[in-house]
Amino acid sequence: MLKKIEKWGEGMYIYMTNGTYEFMKNRKEKASGEKMYLMQNAETALLLHETSGKTIFSSPRKFETVDSAGELKQGGFIVMNNIPVTDEGRPVFEYRFKNRAGLIEKEPGFIAIRVLRPLNSNTYVILTQWENEQYFRNWQNSKSFQSAHANKGAEGEADSATKIFSGSSYVTQYVLAEDED
Repeated sequence: MLKKIEKWGEGMYIYMTNGTYEFMKNRKEKASGEKMYLMQNAETALLLHETSGKTIFSSPRKFETVDSAGELKQGGFIVMNNIPVTDEGRPVFEYRFKNRAGLIEKEPGFIAIRVLRPLNSNTYVILTQWENEQYFRNWQNSKSFQSAHANKGAEGEADSATKIFSGSSYVTQYVLAEDED
């Protein structure tokens, strides 16, 4: 059963920091009692800390979880859609996600989603976790993906899109390391 945070701002936070894989692995091992997820791609390693408290990172990217389903786990494929949003666009952007259909949660290979409000930047992150990259690609080619993204310009919102977004969105992808215990 997937757990969804119904109230916004329930106090779950995600902190992220980048570095070399070995350095990030060492940081994760030193914080063994925390929910830490080590991932990497061709350019960098990323350590993600999910908590209701403070982080051990000295200068992380900070986010508040505003919508959530599923539990992050070690192993799998992470996709982060990074979306710069204007200050005035934040309520509209968050409203859209709060009222999303939730079809992604029914997709084969889906593990978790986090909609993350930035606390020290203007870039929201929509983080999804999949069993592997192929499940993510299958979802991208699915009807639920098409219907979720078809509403972007609906109800006259195309004109307001320039006021909501402050720049181009970009995607980062990572492979989540398996636990090495």
